[in-house]
Amino acid sequence: MKTKFIVILVLIALVVVYIMTGIYQVDPSQVALVKTFGKYSYTAGPGIHLHAPYPFQSHVIVDVQTIRKQEIGFRTIRPGQYASKREEALILTGDGNIVSVEAVVQFRVSDPVKFVFNVERPEELVKFTTESALRERIAKRTVDEILTAERDKVAYEVHEMVQQLLNEYDVGVTVLNVLLQEVVPPDPVIAAFDDVNNAKQDKERYINEALRYANNLIPVVEGEARKIVLEAEAYAQQKILQATGETQRFLSILNEYKNAPKITETRLRIETLEQVLPRAKTIILLDRSQKILLMNLENLLGGGAK
Repeated sequence: MKTKFIVILVLIALVVVYIMTGIYQVDPSQVALVKTFGKYSYTAGPGIHLHAPYPFQSHVIVDVQTIRKQEIGFRTIRPGQYASKREEALILTGDGNIVSVEAVVQFRVSDPVKFVFNVERPEELVKFTTESALRERIAKRTVDEILTAERDKVAYEVHEMVQQLLNEYDVGVTVLNVLLQEVVPPDPVIAAFDDVNNAKQDKERYINEALRYANNLIPVVEGEARKIVLEAEAYAQQKILQATGETQRFLSILNEYKNAPKITETRLRIETLEQVLPRAKTIILLDRSQKILLMNLENLLGGGAK
């Protein structure tokens, strides 16, 4: 009798333990997908729940709030320590060059039912889709574009493309961001790329210096040119006024000559002598016998002064 009672207690304990296998807890950031005979039945939110024990029912816990990520071209070993995946990181550009790209895609589960039941290994699908889109977008750029101005644009285009593809695959994932953490030339040619970039920077620097010199010089040259033009215009105006004055003087003398020719002629000769004689050092004269006489005014004036 006592043995029978113990057996019953053991059976009851086993039944209780079996039933308790249907008890499960869901954390605040999670949901539970309950399956009946392997087929999805319903979704349970955070808290403690109970469903029929295995094999009648089972559940799958899915974190729907935590941001997940997939790494391309490298792997995180531990915080602050990374390992490069060289073959995965190398991507061919549109101009036939190769760049090494390390990228991260961040995503969140938007539909846990699709995420769990529609595809196998959905996180790997996100990674492969992002890698494919990244290679396709970079293949449309030159190496210079992807290393400089087009980098952020490529990340944006990859983000849009990955989200569109995952929607077509019906994965139940929302892509939050695609980050191109490092885009550099491969190690064997990085020195050559640095030389090219330095040469381009020197070229830009020389161009900027030339433009700055030209911008400083042009106003000076324009000012000098303007000054010369103004001086030429002033000189031309001066000569015009001088010629006009001479013309008026000649016309005035002409009128006087017409009225009194002899007097005007004598006055002109006297005025001419007054202008010429003060500058003359020697005077040539003809006497009555037509002999030429040379008179030195300096001697005459000097002698007169004594």
